[in-house]
Amino acid sequence: MSRAFVKEAEDESVDLPDRPISPHPNLVTAEGLAAIQRSIDRFNAAYKAAIDKNDKSAIAAVQRELRYWSARLATAKLTQPSRDRTHVHFGSTVVVRREDGRMQTYRIVGEDEADPSRGTVSHVSPFARAVVGKSVGDVVTILGREAEVLEIK
Repeated sequence: MSRAFVKEAEDESVDLPDRPISPHPNLVTAEGLAAIQRSIDRFNAAYKAAIDKNDKSAIAAVQRELRYWSARLATAKLTQPSRDRTHVHFGSTVVVRREDGRMQTYRIVGEDEADPSRGTVSHVSPFARAVVGKSVGDVVTILGREAEVLEIK
């Protein structure tokens, strides 16, 4: 086997498919925009470390993340929460009472910052779609179940 074939194998890079990017507007809160920037900073540091180690798999993984977060930063639309507490908007915190009596509280945020376990949901989630534009006392249907809007913060 010639040395040329061995050299090619050593120079092979790892290609990973890009992370899918949502087709929805990239609305973000100030906190969400800061989180995107922190992600970029963290992956830039990880990229430098992967280069130093010559870890091709790590380099590919980090480049994929950098492409994703750079695209999210480029399309981010900083959206300030409305001061209007009569209707639900992006950035609102909404308290609802479900049919079974459970009370739930969620803040409506951007897709990348949504974490239901921490009380935040994406503006394109079924919950947000059901409550945006609603007022206290309105009854909405969320995934086939009714809920009443009790409070808008």
